[in-house]
Amino acid sequence: MQKILGISAFYHDSSAAIIIDGIVVAAAQEERFTRIKHTADFPAHSVRFCLETAGLSIDELDAVVFYDKPLLKFERLIETYFSFAPAGLLSFLKAMPIWMKEKIFLKKIIRDSLAEVGSYNNRKLTLLFTEHHLSHAASTYYVSPFDEAAILTIDGVGEWCTASICHGKGNELSMLTEMNFPHSVGLLYSAFTYFLGFKVNSGEYKLMGLAPYGNPDSTQTQAYVKTIKENLVDIKDDGSIWLNQSYFSYATGLRMVKDNLWNELFGFHRRDSKSELEQHHCNLALAIQLVTEEIVIKMAVEAKRLTGSDNLCIAGGVALNCVANGKLLRSEIFKEIYIQPASGDAGGAIGAALAAYYIYYRNVKLKTDSYDLMRGAYLGPEYSEKEIELMCRKNKAIFKKISETNKLCTIVAEKIAEGNVVGWFQGRMEFGPRALGNRSILGDPRNIDMQQRINIKIKYREGFRPFAPSVLEEDVYQFFEIENPSPYMLMVAPVKKEMRFDLPPDYMEKSLKEKLSFKRSRIQSVTHIDYSARIQTVNKETNPRYWQLLQSIKTITGFGMVVNTSFNVRGEPIVCTPHDAFRCFMSTDMDFLVINDYIFSKVEQTEWQNKEKWVLQFKED
Repeated sequence: MQKILGISAFYHDSSAAIIIDGIVVAAAQEERFTRIKHTADFPAHSVRFCLETAGLSIDELDAVVFYDKPLLKFERLIETYFSFAPAGLLSFLKAMPIWMKEKIFLKKIIRDSLAEVGSYNNRKLTLLFTEHHLSHAASTYYVSPFDEAAILTIDGVGEWCTASICHGKGNELSMLTEMNFPHSVGLLYSAFTYFLGFKVNSGEYKLMGLAPYGNPDSTQTQAYVKTIKENLVDIKDDGSIWLNQSYFSYATGLRMVKDNLWNELFGFHRRDSKSELEQHHCNLALAIQLVTEEIVIKMAVEAKRLTGSDNLCIAGGVALNCVANGKLLRSEIFKEIYIQPASGDAGGAIGAALAAYYIYYRNVKLKTDSYDLMRGAYLGPEYSEKEIELMCRKNKAIFKKISETNKLCTIVAEKIAEGNVVGWFQGRMEFGPRALGNRSILGDPRNIDMQQRINIKIKYREGFRPFAPSVLEEDVYQFFEIENPSPYMLMVAPVKKEMRFDLPPDYMEKSLKEKLSFKRSRIQSVTHIDYSARIQTVNKETNPRYWQLLQSIKTITGFGMVVNTSFNVRGEPIVCTPHDAFRCFMSTDMDFLVINDYIFSKVEQTEWQNKEKWVLQFKED
């Protein structure tokens, strides 16, 4: 029995994962424990959780594997500064002390950090390092149901690599081609994230959500696409790109782009994060989304050409662009597509461990008859009745306990159908950026006001942000134009025409706020303004209680579907513990909270009107 711990740390989204004989037993992101979003710190809490879940000590591990190679990253840093010299001197002087102190001696830092988690025999520890994009490739291929597949990884940058095409056969994983820094799809998308006033490495999904508010038929949007292609990025037939570095600063500077040149290029100044979103912002967001989709499709075509495979596995931060994923699925370049649910750097912990298991230890690839080997991504901590009741006593919380699942789900379904917003906290926490029904905020998708209410009154975030539907897997075809399961909320598909309402001819000319006010479909709160939806299909075997809740809602409303958004407020990581959930519940306008078998009504809480007592301050996301 081989036991391997994978670690991702020191850039963003630190995490840990443990596998036993190829099965992912536990995985968690450090931010959920420390409550610091996207933390880069060594994932001590996550490592401790993984070891406790597996019932192992560090000495019982066969290997600890880090998700990239820091010395290759250091080589890239030095060579990049040398190539661009004397530009970037200030950035170089800031970066070097950190690299000399921390990154060069990473082996020692990892060993010392593990010692703080638990004592172990230092001489006995096998410490391995994988390349960054190998970790991404392994994270998706080795948990997929395929015996053979093309593998596409796309992100900002690893060591040198920014995108790769691999071929998986059995336990073999061959690198066929790669694209290197500074030319990067992820960094191109992040540059527009920055220019449009969102935070790099966390605001990219806002950019994706803003894009549909752009007008695809406007001359401005088309001009932006042309400007991007003529000045910023040269797209080759194989999907590789060349970025014109005279417009960018990320290689050696402290910013993503040269603001003055971008101001001239697009005819407006970089947006301040607090300023109003205007139509030209929406049109530019759409333009870069369209360019990104074109690149991804071309990369997929090249992956098909190189491998001849009917199957595709995808990972890396750009794989979280579910709009591009949906278009790739509908392109039918591949018969089957699998996307790692934790495609970003957090998933590198799983990939590092799996790469060691299959490539270093030469084990046979596991087979599965289910969707994949990720167990629904429900890989985090869960909490006992004792822990929940202790939280209740500490907070003087008033609750009702209903142990019978059908009865509980019927009650909650009735509350949702009545227009209430419910915090739904069940079982093991999800791994990855999406809430998948165990740490979720739920509402009725038929409610025309639900999107605005959850965004503004509960999540405290921008009103334009779309929400995803969780829908019974067996019913998804009734509502959406999709033929495949989408259990991880990684595919966008059109809402079926029979569900839609007609919009006025001048709809695309209206302001962002005006667009939101129009009734677009019978499932208004999960229908984005371009009639699309980011779908999560819910399987009875993978999450039986969430499936039962949707079934109960279907009995009442005829729609086996809910609005599903992550259980957190803006700038805060998704809740982890019962206390996190109760605090978030009390600090917002949520109506009900359900933690396992325990139901909490807001109006029954003695201090529900003292909302400020419960609010914590988080940095903006």
